[in-house]
Amino acid sequence: MKTQSSLLQSSLNNRGVSLIELVVTLVILSLLATLILPSAQLMVKRSKEFELRRTLRVMRMAIDEYKKTYDRAVDDKKLIASMNKSGAPETLQVLVEGYDFGGLTNYKKKFLRKVPPDPFNPPKPGEEPKWGMRSYVDQPDSTVWGGEDVYDVYSLSEETAIDGTKYKDW
Repeated sequence: MKTQSSLLQSSLNNRGVSLIELVVTLVILSLLATLILPSAQLMVKRSKEFELRRTLRVMRMAIDEYKKTYDRAVDDKKLIASMNKSGAPETLQVLVEGYDFGGLTNYKKKFLRKVPPDPFNPPKPGEEPKWGMRSYVDQPDSTVWGGEDVYDVYSLSEETAIDGTKYKDW
């Protein structure tokens, strides 16, 4: 039968963890961290890519809707068709501020609430979002905006997507 002092002594010896247990635990945790960290980074990149695709789709649809409204105003004789005007908006800001299309509507028709930022090329605080733009007369792969109108937008990021393409080519 153990005495009270021997029970107290044995409980004091079993209270802590050994150095080996501590090292094994740290090794397991570091292995888990090295497996989880790359997948978390990939998940963040994938969500940014999804946001870029969505933003490009919304902006391109707004440009197309502006063009359709312009063509309808010309067809309804509210605007006079011009040889040097494609019907695309002059800037991205026109999509936000709106345009009355010669009285086609009783108000300035707006197509975007704001120009969305590029998730891979975010603006600095106080700056407007920057996008690459192509005008109607520019080549489809042009990286220089002609300045006449905004026919297409693209990302200015030089990074490569998960699928191997460049974001600027989307």
